[in-house]
Amino acid sequence: MYDVAIIGGGPAGASAAIYTAKSGKKTIVIDNDQSVTKRAWIENHYGVEGIAGPELVAIGKKQAAKFGAEFVTAKATKLTAGDGFITVETDGETYEAGHVIIATGMFLDIAETSGVRTKPGTEPRIKTIVDCTPEGKTSLDNVWVAGTAAGVSMHTIITAGDGAKVAINVISEINGERYVDHDVLKV
Repeated sequence: MYDVAIIGGGPAGASAAIYTAKSGKKTIVIDNDQSVTKRAWIENHYGVEGIAGPELVAIGKKQAAKFGAEFVTAKATKLTAGDGFITVETDGETYEAGHVIIATGMFLDIAETSGVRTKPGTEPRIKTIVDCTPEGKTSLDNVWVAGTAAGVSMHTIITAGDGAKVAINVISEINGERYVDHDVLKV
């Protein structure tokens, strides 16, 4: 069983995976390789002069894998609550995790088929989002949402930051105290 299953490997999902894996949580990312970021050219990302979306996605996944996140290519189709865990069904396998983060961008099939409450979106071209608390909690226990699926702007830097925020909240809930991840420059 995984501590955290993340559905979606774009900026929000991979960013969340960087934090959960780095904190020592057993993390799996279930990604269908359909991130809209893979079609983007990005020149407004802090710290990067310009980058192709596919390269940004690849770098994020590589960072998360460096800390131990596992990646599988599959389409997550349904979430089912168990006794203290969530079962994630895909188009070929099932996975169990204590917490799930939905980071599927503008695609909410998994939320809708799993009974996660949604509401109208406010961003251009985003018709529906997951209804969640400011921390990222959804209407299903131990199911969280991050990024565009949570209603934040689909700019990569914003979705990545939201993925990190939600991951910190998940880690804090698992640990029972506020989690902080700050590395110090070694001089």
